[in-house]
Amino acid sequence: MAKGGLGGGLGALFEDNAAEIQTKKTIRLSDIEPNRNQPRKNFDDAAISALADSIREHGMLQPILVRPLPDSNNYQIVAGERRWRAARMLSLSEVPVIVRELSDLETAEIALIENIQREDLNPIEEAKAFQRLQDDFGMKQEEIAKKVGCSRSTVTNALRLLKLPEEVQTMLVKGNITIGHAKALLAFSDQKRMILAAQKAADGQLNVRQLEKLAVESDSKDLDDIPISKTVSYFGEIEHALKNRLGRKVKVQFKKNKGTLMLEFYDEEDLKLLAELLSPEEDYE
Repeated sequence: MAKGGLGGGLGALFEDNAAEIQTKKTIRLSDIEPNRNQPRKNFDDAAISALADSIREHGMLQPILVRPLPDSNNYQIVAGERRWRAARMLSLSEVPVIVRELSDLETAEIALIENIQREDLNPIEEAKAFQRLQDDFGMKQEEIAKKVGCSRSTVTNALRLLKLPEEVQTMLVKGNITIGHAKALLAFSDQKRMILAAQKAADGQLNVRQLEKLAVESDSKDLDDIPISKTVSYFGEIEHALKNRLGRKVKVQFKKNKGTLMLEFYDEEDLKLLAELLSPEEDYE
């Protein structure tokens, strides 16, 4: 595989290797297995269900990229595990695939790039994927940045998140705290204070600026003495309530008497479902 082609994404990968034979065919779903080193560990069931509905109606428009497993008749997913999961949900017997001979490093690079370009990874998944390229394949941060198509500082800052305690990493993965909160928490020298501050941030009691201030103050300062930001708490509660009600990522932003409400959707069918939830009296057919 030609080096340097991955930064442009999967399309560039195939174009750079146009001289190589791309084996396209349909194989049994039971002959495909996921990659245990797939960087994405968390899959949204609602999003998979929406994708399954789309596949049921339109078919699988994009094949799954797989590689043959040695000493076996089976194949391993390189890119497209969401499609594979949706196909299983639909109990499909066969799916379209593109078969490529790929090394472990090439497989790891492609899986990481696909997820990053589609913004499918949470910050901790992305950081762990970078760490695997660094630890398992001996890649330097500059190399990782070039392959993925980002700056070295982006890779460095992502890797720093792995220094957070597991409890705080979990809060970040679940969306209880933001990446801004996480970066501010990294400045805490005492882990117990860091976890306590993270819990208060998750409850909407501390914003990023308050965390930054706490991180440079004396460790003797009691966190309970910090005044709670009612505005942050209120919007945090609304954001949490909407997440539970709508079953999707919700972001509430408010600044200088003006706010924005952002709702995530996955395709046309999911947008229709969201519209029906928000305004059930309308006809969206």
